[in-house]
Amino acid sequence: MKSASIGLFAPCLLVSITACSNAGQLVPGERSEAALIPLGSCDEVETAVRSAAVRAMNDLIDERLESDLAALSQGRCYNYSGGLEGGFSTGVGSPRTPVPTVPKQVSQTNNQVAGVDEADFVKNDDQYLYVIAGQRLSIIAAWPPEEARVVSALELADQPKRMFVEGDRLLVYSSVPKSTEEVSEYDTWWRQSRGECSYGYDCDLTGDGNGTRLTVYDIADRAAPQLLRTVETSATFISARRIGNAVHTVLYQEPEFLRRLAMTPPELAQGLCTGKRTEISNGNSYEVPVPAAGDRARVNAAYESLRATNVEAINSAPIEALLGTLRDDLGDPSPDAALHACKGFYDSPHADGVAFLSLMSLDLGTESAVRSSTIVSRPGASYAADDAYYIAVRQNADSGIYYQELKDEAESSTLHKFDLSGASNRYAASGLVKGRVLNQFAMDQADDYLRIATTSGHVPEPAVHSTLSTLRRVGSRLELAGQIDQIAPTEDIRSVRFVGDRAYIVTFKKTDPLFVFDLSDPESPRALGELKIPGFSTYLHQLDDEHLVSIGYDAADQGDFAWFTGLALQIFDVADAESPALAHKEVIGTRGSSSEAATNHLAFNYFAPKQLLALPVTVCEGGGTDGTYGTDMTFSGVMFYRIDAQAGFSLVGRTEHPYSSASSYTGNACTNWWTDSNSIVKRTVFMDDFAYSISDVRLKINDTRDLASDIAVIDLK
Repeated sequence: MKSASIGLFAPCLLVSITACSNAGQLVPGERSEAALIPLGSCDEVETAVRSAAVRAMNDLIDERLESDLAALSQGRCYNYSGGLEGGFSTGVGSPRTPVPTVPKQVSQTNNQVAGVDEADFVKNDDQYLYVIAGQRLSIIAAWPPEEARVVSALELADQPKRMFVEGDRLLVYSSVPKSTEEVSEYDTWWRQSRGECSYGYDCDLTGDGNGTRLTVYDIADRAAPQLLRTVETSATFISARRIGNAVHTVLYQEPEFLRRLAMTPPELAQGLCTGKRTEISNGNSYEVPVPAAGDRARVNAAYESLRATNVEAINSAPIEALLGTLRDDLGDPSPDAALHACKGFYDSPHADGVAFLSLMSLDLGTESAVRSSTIVSRPGASYAADDAYYIAVRQNADSGIYYQELKDEAESSTLHKFDLSGASNRYAASGLVKGRVLNQFAMDQADDYLRIATTSGHVPEPAVHSTLSTLRRVGSRLELAGQIDQIAPTEDIRSVRFVGDRAYIVTFKKTDPLFVFDLSDPESPRALGELKIPGFSTYLHQLDDEHLVSIGYDAADQGDFAWFTGLALQIFDVADAESPALAHKEVIGTRGSSSEAATNHLAFNYFAPKQLLALPVTVCEGGGTDGTYGTDMTFSGVMFYRIDAQAGFSLVGRTEHPYSSASSYTGNACTNWWTDSNSIVKRTVFMDDFAYSISDVRLKINDTRDLASDIAVIDLK
């Protein structure tokens, strides 16, 4: 295979509801300032890259200088409050009845949008399971269940994390750590301590900070997968979607070169002060540093000298050190291949970021070149329809970004839209909304309008509230079309779901208001109804046309706030949108009980043909309503509920996966914070009457009519 190395990255959104028309806010019909500027040549790309790097460096120098001068003003000669040096980061048994040759009904990945597949570490078709566990990718002949077996296992380099399977093609995403020569000791710690974010309430969707490898296999013979293609990049994986054979991947390139620049002058390493004062203690005299008359000027001069040194280093560095790299072993090795890096780059008129966000597309069925569009931006929440990819990036006043449209808002979200066409993409438009986006479910596209729910502020801030906005594309701009503001003052968003012409938003401070909105006229959205109950939902799922099922947490009111307690399953009747009602509720365990499905929708598996919900759980008992955690873990595994809109939740049975130190779930099982909800079982799959439950270390197969008895147990590591 041929290999080429090319540069990839460069600079390149109901107590009181009112209309948004105040000064310093977006107004429907006004033009947005957020549209990006295309870069037409390699010279423009290089100029923009170096300018962005200098801008980032200057911001960091300014921050350190301001902190050091403040320390001097307070009589301190060592600045203990300053940032970290170099810290830039933006089988057994048999089934009871014969089974058919092929299952008639099979569950699939719980995708947000039908037809738009989301990458995950478990995939399946009607014959096979594909599971990543540790560094192994196992292909398991899953049907018939009593004959389940591993037919092939690939030991993959680095850390495989997720995949797509389409027909006889399988694509694996692996996280590739930087070499020790590439990163500092601080960087190494920072990368190892940085986890990926799936829910988004109190974390940023920034990936793990490592590079990314894509490997494509021909799996026509499941027992002998054949490597077809490898694409490797220095950028971090953020999200991916598959539409047919077309795979679209969002990647984020942090400026590694900047992370290695000094941000504190070496001459200040021994302190900021040159003055001395003699002090006597226990009869001994010694000198202590104190600020002197010229120390402010000395500190200023030291930082300006360092600034100049860094500017020179940035401007003389090889452009690849700033751009990052993409290596495709199907690429063109000719010199002209480098010019490919100068296509599809966009810069921001407001310098809203110094890292590079790219949407890369490839075709699983052909050997065509990858295509990418790259913009200057931080990463953010991703949402994809069948013809568009959206990224919502959180902005705040402290970041230095200034939009005249939202000058009075402390938080906003920049929105970027990419048009999708087969295995290609094209930057289309950008826009702006007030507030921050929770996660992908806070966005939806319908009839060429983007609908988005955001929150401004954080509980318990008194001014916190939420906003529902619609935007339409006008040229290169996503312009505000309609909006409902001041939703649920004093509360913030915990879950959102768009279903047809309706939006369902759950907010929380002490109770769980479920709001229903009418979006049939996207330019005049209307609030329809509201329901208040204890607790809150973290994920909403459409049960049928008139009902939603949710997972979240029950809560105990404490007056000014509420403690989250046990897991809660709920069914909402939304047939009468103006009077939504709680139809049924099931509370599982006490405080400390948790489920992977509470904060990762890919673990929520409702199998409609059988009306069964497979819920991975860790059940903890003994917790109180005073914030104390339950310490008695009574169950770990999967609980199976039959769900009926009229009858409610009926526990069908349980499959146990005992707590094990071999699992990555090695913390105290009953002390999970609600946003870090977890469980030993990560995913489940249904094939007709059989359930396949998957942890980090094993696969169990059970008949849903006898869930306590294992048909097969397969080790995955």
